[in-house]
Parts: sequence; structure tokens; C-alpha cells
Amino acid sequence: MPRNAVIERRTKETEVRVELNLEPGEVSVDTPIKFLNHMVETLVFYMGASGRVKAVDLRGFDDHHVVEDVAIVLGSALDKALGDRVGLTRFGWAIVPMDDALTLASVDLGGRAYFMFKGSFTREVVGDMATEMVPHFIRSLASSLRATIHVNVMWGENNHHIAESIFKALGLALGQAIQVKGGGVQSLKGVL
Repeated sequence: MPRNAVIERRTKETEVRVELNLEPGEVSVDTPIKFLNHMVETLVFYMGASGRVKAVDLRGFDDHHVVEDVAIVLGSALDKALGDRVGLTRFGWAIVPMDDALTLASVDLGGRAYFMFKGSFTREVVGDMATEMVPHFIRSLASSLRATIHVNVMWGENNHHIAESIFKALGLALGQAIQVKGGGVQSLKGVL
């Protein structure tokens, strides 16, 4: 069964299109927020997936709507690509050092949206993206993916390294969770 999806979202503020394939390959991310491009490309690459993300900002207020809508559409595409989730490993976790920064991320693809983030930044902006949008991206992703995601930034000094360690850890955790283990549903209930 092919594990891919194409999702589009159009609002009065943004237009976002995500083409996602759960097999390794080329990753292309094009949004007006360069740091978001870097982080989403990092996430998809370390997830072991491929695809294209394209976002257009129709209003130009700030970075909020683009970051949020990219996360919503990416999560929806991943949700669709996972299908009925039967046979998935379901859980994934990773701890990633990025020079001075260390982040732990864990994921449950059990169908329930939940989000926890522990960490902080010492700058309001990295590149052209507000640091407050990092946890908001993950919250929006968790909601549209119907996943539980916990992220714990254990320490770090450089804000770019902190953000990058978050997206690498989350990508690796998702990559582990989306693997097909075989058999039925990974739950004693028999359903997700």
C-alpha cells in the first residue's frame, strides 16, 4: 500500500500544499520564512521521508499563520499517509545532541492529540522566525496528526542549535514510529 499523501489548505491568510511520501528521497521546502524552511526540511529528512512543502503568505502580518498552517497541513498529510495505522510501530523516541543543545522527543501515533513542551529560548527570533513558534509548530502538528508528542529540551545555549536539535529529535522519533512492524494494531485494546 503506498504511503503518501497530498494535502492543500487555503485560507484568507495562506496557501499551503504538502506532497509527502514516507520513503526517503528528495525534500523541498519553500515558504517565505527561511528558518522554517530549514527546520521543516530537517524534520522530513530525519523522519526518513520525502516530498515538497510550498506555502504562500497572502497577508504578510508576521510568521504566525505560515508556521501554523504548514504544521497543520504537514500533520494532515502524515495522518493520511499512515492510513488506518495498522501494523505501525506506533511509538518513537530520540535524544539528539546539537553541539551545546540536547533534546529528547517522543511520539505516540495512537490517534490521540496531545502535546507537551519543556524548554526555553533566550532570543525572541532565530533568523526570520519567532522562537515562540517552535512549540506552536509542534502543537499544531500533533493536533492535525492525531499524535501525542513530548519534547524536552534538556539544555542548550545557542538558540539555533536548540531549535535544530528539536526538529532532528522529532524527525527521528517520527521516523521510528511510522515504521511498519507488521501484525495488527499496537494496542491491547485492539483499536487505536
